[in-house]
Amino acid sequence: MIETITSLDENILLFFNSYHTPFLDETVALITGRWIWIPFYMFLIDLLFKRLSPKSAILTLVAVVVAIVMADQICAHVIRPYVGRLRPCNPENPIFSMITLVKDIHPGGYSWPSCHAANTFALATLLSCVMKSRKFTAFIFAWAIIVSLSRLYVGVHYPTDLLCGAAFGSVFGYLALVIVNGVYTLMKKTYSTFYQRDIA
Repeated sequence: MIETITSLDENILLFFNSYHTPFLDETVALITGRWIWIPFYMFLIDLLFKRLSPKSAILTLVAVVVAIVMADQICAHVIRPYVGRLRPCNPENPIFSMITLVKDIHPGGYSWPSCHAANTFALATLLSCVMKSRKFTAFIFAWAIIVSLSRLYVGVHYPTDLLCGAAFGSVFGYLALVIVNGVYTLMKKTYSTFYQRDIA
């Protein structure tokens, strides 16, 4: 069973990684990068403040930070070292000779789960819960899927890295929203109680 999954994992990776053109290399290298998305994140922040009250928008941004920190740090520093799965682009991995690297994108470390997938799906899950719009949900998850698939094209992750990263990220996104809402509600009740005592 494990051998079948591993074989399927490698075949899907090689399918996405084997077809390259200069245009796709340039485009996917941008998609898989981090800094290129800053204008997109600014657009999301602007959208939050337009659709929500200032208080709700700020709480959502706090939840986003909590979600991404949890997803990124736990996946990168807890789960990855414990599992120890080599990236396909790691020279020590037997599949390395079949991988086509794009624009010298060659990260080190381990691959399971994907932090790109965890982070993007954490953001997508959280914002979809807040915005409660089918169109926005389809839009933000399409973005998360495209960013995740770009990691196959550049040869730094297996499909199961992305699937598990997406699952972890979705859980962290929802969990962060629950935590921030819970803390805010508790603080509000505590403040109200002390305020009433001060008046009394």
